[in-house]
Amino acid sequence: MEKEEILATWDLEKSCNDLNVAFDENSELKLLATLKNNSFMFYELYSRKYGIQPVFHEVNFGGGLRCDFAWLNDNSDGPEWVLVEIEKPNIELFTRDYEPTQKLNHAFEQVKSWRRYFDENPAEKRRIFGAVGRFRFIIVAGHTDIWNSDKASKWRIDNNKETGIEIRSSNIFYRALKILEDHPEELWSFAENPTTLSPSTLQDYWSNYDYMNKWRRLIN
Repeated sequence: MEKEEILATWDLEKSCNDLNVAFDENSELKLLATLKNNSFMFYELYSRKYGIQPVFHEVNFGGGLRCDFAWLNDNSDGPEWVLVEIEKPNIELFTRDYEPTQKLNHAFEQVKSWRRYFDENPAEKRRIFGAVGRFRFIIVAGHTDIWNSDKASKWRIDNNKETGIEIRSSNIFYRALKILEDHPEELWSFAENPTTLSPSTLQDYWSNYDYMNKWRRLIN
């Protein structure tokens, strides 16, 4: 895919304006809507940037649980499913004493509930995802300026060790916009699925992906 073709895949000006509105209004709903229409904004969250698998939005689990976005890393050592929780871009992260706020703790509890659910319901894990070698859990919340402070950085490191849940700042979406503007050729793989996909297509996706056949046999 040519550079000009990739650049024309998305409306850079609209994407930037929509993201600005979501940040200015601190709106989770508007941020989610913008992300659903612009798969390239997940660029920094992908461990591999090329030959990627598509992003699915609003994947529901039993008991009223739902992750905002999910995708497969089709690694040679088994399928890794990435589940992402999106919070308000300017969510309050810490108190004055640098204790995590109730909102930040709530985000972590949500993600922990996903892990518990799948640990307790392996049949549902297989039904939804086909086969899972492991999960990778990510929360996107808050501004880079806050996370870059020494106390916040230390808390982030300790929390990742304790929970295994990654946390990234909402500024990653602006950095993806900069890549689209300056180096659109980096996004050729995202251009193959320029928007996120409906969860209703998730089962058809992995059922028809040859990579998954082996792992569906090996992973119970």
